[in-house]
Amino acid sequence: LCFWQSGSSFHVFDQGQFAKEVLPKYFKHNNMASFVRQLNMYGFRKVVHIEQGGLVKPEKDDTEFQHPYFIRGQEHLLENIKRKVTSVSGIKHEDIKVRQDNVTKLLTDIQVMKGKQESMDSKLVAMK
Repeated sequence: LCFWQSGSSFHVFDQGQFAKEVLPKYFKHNNMASFVRQLNMYGFRKVVHIEQGGLVKPEKDDTEFQHPYFIRGQEHLLENIKRKVTSVSGIKHEDIKVRQDNVTKLLTDIQVMKGKQESMDSKLVAMK
């Protein structure tokens, strides 16, 4: 079902059988697409061979994955495999300040509208 190639990648030969027999042992699902999504989140990449050119689907149900820190016999490297997190470093402090100002203005506007609504409600009651 699955094996190491040269020690720098691993193959999944029969995705259907792998999803049915192996995934449920280690995950709460048996969905191959979800497994691949998890691999991608941790920096694993599908290996596409030059002869396939990325366009031709391989004849065998053989998918190969690799990660620079997932190497046979190099267990100490595994601690470097971390889930990718969305970086907020691209957000400038000024942008955050503008957003806070917008939220403050919005909350003030809501309070004003609540006051007007209450005033209209009391006038309506008085007219009835």
